[in-house]
Amino acid sequence: MPRVQKSRQNQTDRSKDMAEVFTPSWICDAQNNLVDEAWRAEKSGTWEDYVRQTCLEITCGEAPYLVSRYDTTTGDAIPMSKRVGLLDRKIHLINEHVSSHDDWLRWVLVAYQHTYGYEWQGDNLLLARLNLLSSFIEYHRDRFGQEPAAETVREVADIVAWNLWQMDGLKGGIPGYEPTEELGNSMFGAFFPPAPEERYCRIYDWEKKEEIRYIDLIDRSL
Repeated sequence: MPRVQKSRQNQTDRSKDMAEVFTPSWICDAQNNLVDEAWRAEKSGTWEDYVRQTCLEITCGEAPYLVSRYDTTTGDAIPMSKRVGLLDRKIHLINEHVSSHDDWLRWVLVAYQHTYGYEWQGDNLLLARLNLLSSFIEYHRDRFGQEPAAETVREVADIVAWNLWQMDGLKGGIPGYEPTEELGNSMFGAFFPPAPEERYCRIYDWEKKEEIRYIDLIDRSL
């Protein structure tokens, strides 16, 4: 159930216990505009480069910064042309530059492969995945006047299942585990205490076709 449909008490409890606060679509739009402006100032790349840029929504909730099917604070549906998520923007750009179905599908898959998000709450994660998958079906229907093939939907669903995952962002592992070892001596020990290997979250690099531990990416970026 989306947050807006939950009871006021439930919303309050989740905000208190999990710091769960969802963002209005106009704020998502304004902040995503800043992301676009920074990208253009640094790279001045082509539309293909924009589609390939990797984006991540941390603690994504229902993923309003990635796809804005509805305003998460009001529940109001947002028309296709007015959607402002980072993935929405990529697909709008593909619509402007690509005409054939095969090329459109190829580039939309690239856009999905470079769009990530993680979330602590399992029910929010389910809704975020649903929103990304439903967005693909809606964009395909809007562009070509028909439903996408079932095998294509399964391909997108596989990407979404990898790229949106459940994680404790402070520990880099599955929610709820408690490390049994002392903190490591590295500079990252305070953020990522040792945990059993299988409990660290893994994501997928679609270009290299390999699994990667999320914490290893954080180590590299720092």
